[in-house]
Amino acid sequence: MKKIKVGIVGSAGYTGGELLRVLIYHPHVEIVFANSASNAGNKLYDVHNDLFGDTEITFSSDFHSNIDVLFLCVGHGHARTFLEENKVDPTVKIIDLSQDYRLRANTAYQSNNFVYGLPELNREAIKSAQYIANPGCFATNIQLALLPLASKGLLPDQVHINATTGATGAGQKPTVTSHFPWRNNNLSAYKSFEHQHLQEISESLDQLQSGFLPISGKSLIERAMSKINLIPQRGAFPRGIFSSTYIDSELSQDEAYELFETYYAPHPFTWVSKANIDVKQIVNTNKCILHLEKHGDKLLILSITDNLLKGASGQAVQNMNLMFGLDERAGLNLKSVGF
Repeated sequence: MKKIKVGIVGSAGYTGGELLRVLIYHPHVEIVFANSASNAGNKLYDVHNDLFGDTEITFSSDFHSNIDVLFLCVGHGHARTFLEENKVDPTVKIIDLSQDYRLRANTAYQSNNFVYGLPELNREAIKSAQYIANPGCFATNIQLALLPLASKGLLPDQVHINATTGATGAGQKPTVTSHFPWRNNNLSAYKSFEHQHLQEISESLDQLQSGFLPISGKSLIERAMSKINLIPQRGAFPRGIFSSTYIDSELSQDEAYELFETYYAPHPFTWVSKANIDVKQIVNTNKCILHLEKHGDKLLILSITDNLLKGASGQAVQNMNLMFGLDERAGLNLKSVGF
């Protein structure tokens, strides 16, 4: 099979580094350029030093369209600017890891024909898509905890979620709250009830359970906040997301497991475990693992994902595989670090 020619813009950051680690060993990929103006001429391993011995590719400041697929691993707001300022051949497929094109309510999404790239929701649409908006890390984790329920119209009026993410979720640029002395042995909440990922979560749930979102004239974030109560937290660990979601539900525990196992049976990266779960099970993998418990009339759903892989770069490669007719798992046979 002819190799897929890949270009990456924003390849020096966390998501760019994860993408490189996967694609260097992907059996069907040739990396044509790894763009980073600030690192042009340096070897990839000068920045991502774990890649020493794996590749001699250098960062480039150049961009061209002699590729099959372009990954945009840039900050929020910068993907749209890049596409406005650079001519990309219309035959090139684009996978954007920023939030610029994720929302169906966004005119940029509509005018550019982006497909929301959550395979467990939109697999068939992804296969024929030209442009993919890769989901957010919290959004991926939380949607996978709720999609089976939404598919049967079983989401109640209120959903309650507590979700903790590792420090890499804040990006590579150091901040006060990602600085090691502050983050280590610490825990804090942020953007309570109003995290931006609520919008894409609510759109996906409404896609499966029509009418989940109220149709009043409020903004999308206000409509989402009226149904989904999300408390995001910063955890004292590098990577991974652990979320606990609970809802009122008439399902028994056995019925809930049957629903979730049936929904995810065709999806190779999402698993339902009857044993309790922890973040170390999914670090450095493209997996999501779910665990369900029934407590009285409450259904508890625990969800674990790696924010940099299933929540970003791994899912982007999963989408690429679908777009090019490959096995969805190609290049993503990644193993947890364990202990």
